[in-house]
Amino acid sequence: MFQGDTISAVATAIGEGGIGIIRVSGSDSIFIADQLFVGINGQTAGKAVSHQIYYGAVADPDSGQTVDEVLLLVMKAPRSYTRENVVEIHCHGGLVPLRRILELTLRFGARLAEPGEFTKRAFLNGRLDLAQAEAVIDIIRAKTDASLKLAVNHLSGQLSEAVRNIRDEALEMIAHLEAAIDFPEDDIEEVTSQQVDEQLVPLMAQLDHLLATAQTGRILREGLQTVIIGKPNVGKSSLLNALLREKRAIVTDIPGTTRDIIEEYVNIRGIPLKIVDTAGIRETEDLVEQLGVQRAREFVDKADLILLLLDSSSPLTEEDKQVLELLAGRQALVLINKTDLPQKLDMSEIMQYSKEYRLLRISVQDGLGMDALEEAIVERVYSGQVTPSEGAYVTNVRHIALLRQAYQHLEEARNTIAMNMPPDCIVVDLRAAWEKLGEITGDMAGEDLLDQIFSRFCIGK
Repeated sequence: MFQGDTISAVATAIGEGGIGIIRVSGSDSIFIADQLFVGINGQTAGKAVSHQIYYGAVADPDSGQTVDEVLLLVMKAPRSYTRENVVEIHCHGGLVPLRRILELTLRFGARLAEPGEFTKRAFLNGRLDLAQAEAVIDIIRAKTDASLKLAVNHLSGQLSEAVRNIRDEALEMIAHLEAAIDFPEDDIEEVTSQQVDEQLVPLMAQLDHLLATAQTGRILREGLQTVIIGKPNVGKSSLLNALLREKRAIVTDIPGTTRDIIEEYVNIRGIPLKIVDTAGIRETEDLVEQLGVQRAREFVDKADLILLLLDSSSPLTEEDKQVLELLAGRQALVLINKTDLPQKLDMSEIMQYSKEYRLLRISVQDGLGMDALEEAIVERVYSGQVTPSEGAYVTNVRHIALLRQAYQHLEEARNTIAMNMPPDCIVVDLRAAWEKLGEITGDMAGEDLLDQIFSRFCIGK
């Protein structure tokens, strides 16, 4: 088990609240709490029963001054988050009592925890693997029920189990090939290589299945990068407000009201949309509006999904045509807005630009077609794939890259077999794939990688 010094940090969010928690982990955590805690009936931290809560106060031993009324929770190793002795001090959630109690823990032997250090210790002590540890931050940052469910599945080890099963099969192949190397009869080598080639087909299919979930998984984790574009005064800000179900953007009849970029997260049936309302794309002499139009074009280049608004109550304008030309070859939903008004838009003109766009008739003003829009977004995200309740999903960019590299190494192994190369050459490719998969679970992770991953966590987690 990992043995380090004792660390301490505020485990709750910064700011005022009803309750704040200082978490202390390490071999001296109970000793430190024993110096500070005064139980209501004389209880001490040193004699506390594990996983029971004690009521009392924290006092400064030097001055005898009470800092705050608290609850004390002692969790003795290995039955704790870090598998070390852990003490949690629950006090009132103000900045001053939290700071004072934290300072006392540091004065009596703890040091301030680094970002993610509690979870890092949980990983080093074998309570979590690396994929599960990364799921902790995904749970904290989840923006919808669907993204939360995926993160919880990863924390429970669903992805790790799928990866480990593939690793185990690869390792078994490596063992068979190495046995053939140790006993180099030609017929054994040939049979073993053929068996490995046959076994690689379903193994690569498993990796391919995981990679097929990557796009949807990334969207559910990070949000679907969505941009609303169109000419000025076509209803972009009204659409943003309708999706948000609140008046976030200013809506007026004056063209060019939106000059800067407005970004918000929208929950569409469990899918987080990172949605951007852009300045109307048009030629303008206004310098500020010009900058907004330029940024709108940049967001179009980066978007996963584009929502293009056209005005049903007016003919297609040059500004509309400029926007349609901007969308060439991109994923877009063309929304024909203001359908509550008499139609003057020639639909055949739109189809000349692309027959691949899906057209939806909506009226943001009256709420018509909004359900169909949400359904179209859901279909675009899942693309006929499994839903989040079915099997493991890959949501992490690091995991996606490693799975692709592992797949490539297995592909190279099959090519090596096809060229009738000796088993030790096949082993090189298989072992490379096995190691890449081990980086997902942390079995093959180096210190630099761990530092990089856990530095993204907040202090206290």
